[in-house]
Amino acid sequence: MFQVEEELKKLPKNPGVYIMRDAADGILYVGKAKNLHNRVRSYFRENIGRGPAIDQMVKQIARFEYIVTDSELEALVLENNLIKEHSPKYNTLLKDDKTYPYVKVTLGEAFPRIQFSRTMKKDRSKYFGPYTSAAAVKDTIELLNKLYQLRTCNRNLPKDIGADRPCLNYHIKQCLAPCQGFVSQEEYRRQVDGAMEFLNGNYGPILKDLEQKMKAAAENLEFEEAASFRDLFQSVKSLAQKQKITDSGGEDKDVIATYQEGTEAVVQVFFVRDGKLLGREHYYMTHVSEGTEKETLRQFLQQFYAGTPFIPREIMLQYEVEDQELLEEWLSGRKGARVYLKVPKIGSKEKLVELAAQNAKLILSQDREHLKREEGRTIGAVKEIAEILGLPGIERMEAFDISNTNGFENVASMVVFEKGKPKPSDYRKFRMKTVAGPDDYACMREAITRRFTHGLEEAKELRAKGMDEKLGSFTRFPDLLMMDGGRGQVNVALEVLGELGLTIPVCGMVKDDNHRTRGLYFDNVELPIDTHSEGFKLITRVQDEAHRFAIEYHRSLRGKTQVRSVLEEIPGIGPARRKALMRTFGSLEEIRNATLEELSAIPELNEKVAQEILAYFQRV
Repeated sequence: MFQVEEELKKLPKNPGVYIMRDAADGILYVGKAKNLHNRVRSYFRENIGRGPAIDQMVKQIARFEYIVTDSELEALVLENNLIKEHSPKYNTLLKDDKTYPYVKVTLGEAFPRIQFSRTMKKDRSKYFGPYTSAAAVKDTIELLNKLYQLRTCNRNLPKDIGADRPCLNYHIKQCLAPCQGFVSQEEYRRQVDGAMEFLNGNYGPILKDLEQKMKAAAENLEFEEAASFRDLFQSVKSLAQKQKITDSGGEDKDVIATYQEGTEAVVQVFFVRDGKLLGREHYYMTHVSEGTEKETLRQFLQQFYAGTPFIPREIMLQYEVEDQELLEEWLSGRKGARVYLKVPKIGSKEKLVELAAQNAKLILSQDREHLKREEGRTIGAVKEIAEILGLPGIERMEAFDISNTNGFENVASMVVFEKGKPKPSDYRKFRMKTVAGPDDYACMREAITRRFTHGLEEAKELRAKGMDEKLGSFTRFPDLLMMDGGRGQVNVALEVLGELGLTIPVCGMVKDDNHRTRGLYFDNVELPIDTHSEGFKLITRVQDEAHRFAIEYHRSLRGKTQVRSVLEEIPGIGPARRKALMRTFGSLEEIRNATLEELSAIPELNEKVAQEILAYFQRV
């Protein structure tokens, strides 16, 4: 039996990490201490002004444990690892877990390439970044490859020079074809150096060069080529204009500020690289306590820089934080060079921090407005539907739809919406086993029967094992079943549910002659609905999603059947050879374009069968 008072007496006065646990042995909180004896005992004192959240946590502590470390710095690192591993309930947590994109230049290769990367490795490559937008990085790489005609292939050069034909990029003048030996390593490297100058922000030379080429092409009446140079010129100019100078010193720094209201907090980070503002990003912090902006900022620094591969030389902060010197030591150790945490008081740097704080406030405000609108679209819309139907409350809705082609490949879809939002992990699809012709009612009966029978059987099995039946994938039943149709479809569903002994409300989504939803059919009455309301819009989204899911499933089965039927018309082709052909070529079109040698190379085929395939596609 854990005796708190007795265990408090045993606490050492060393630095370390302490872990608070509840009665179920769950981790409530992880913290570090310069002196474990003093810090842990402080939680069990009365009236020390630590805030309601910590008071609430202390009431739940059943036991605590601790890990002694050699230094406070080691305690900081261990605390960070444990928080990341366990996400304790009462620790302030960084909600976002992002890895930032880099532009990677493979200088370790004889003919370097420019690539997208989310990690920095010690591999003799040159990395530029990090950037905040993956799309912008990909666009930049595409532009550089066009401008400098660099290779994008994975060929082992110079070993594979001349081993194969040049690719399409060479023919459209987007690669110098080092794979053919058409360019020397020295000339190619000059192109790579130009690309790196571009990445360093030196756009002048390439703009001048593109402008000259554009004018020369126009003078020679080569208007198509001139237009191509013009487009490249505009792309470079646009990219150059996005780089706003924030510091003539050309240094790397992050600017960090937070804004907090109640228990909600947003941290805004501006990324400055080589004196240019490359971008910004915001992060939500959870489990924050009221009036703890400085602590929120400290927790953010600790968690964010434990996960990002790049740490700038200078980090500008909105407030001075606890353990600032210790954090500097830890950050310097991670970077391998001195890192400074600074709180600017005057001048342009102070204004930049203030701007970050204003952005954080704006984001939190906008997010609240967005959440209100989203709640109207989802939870509010569900409430509207519940009121129209006179139901006490709806959380989960399931909708079914049937798809076939003149009775061929009958399928049904089941889509799920919870609190007004689609839940794709719970979607199900059914391929009809008992219905052969175009009978939507029979298909619906089979689909609903299978869905709820499966759910009842799964719940029975879980109960027999002493497990919570909610753990099953089919055992969660809807609060409302929505049928894509009127009286007929609703009656089919009610009959099936009655046979299974289930009581679940069922409504039909009734359409007019133009196939547009006009109301809901419920309890033998058609109920009108305002077509401009959020409830109506949600019903439309449910219908569209059920229809889309059914059509996509039917299309995939139809495609597979078409491939099977076409290939098995060829003499000598059975299921095994059909699978081998599709595994090798991927589609009918690729098989149609294959040569005799390519077909004969498949182990399951022989030359005679390969000739039969060629002859068949020549006939059709």
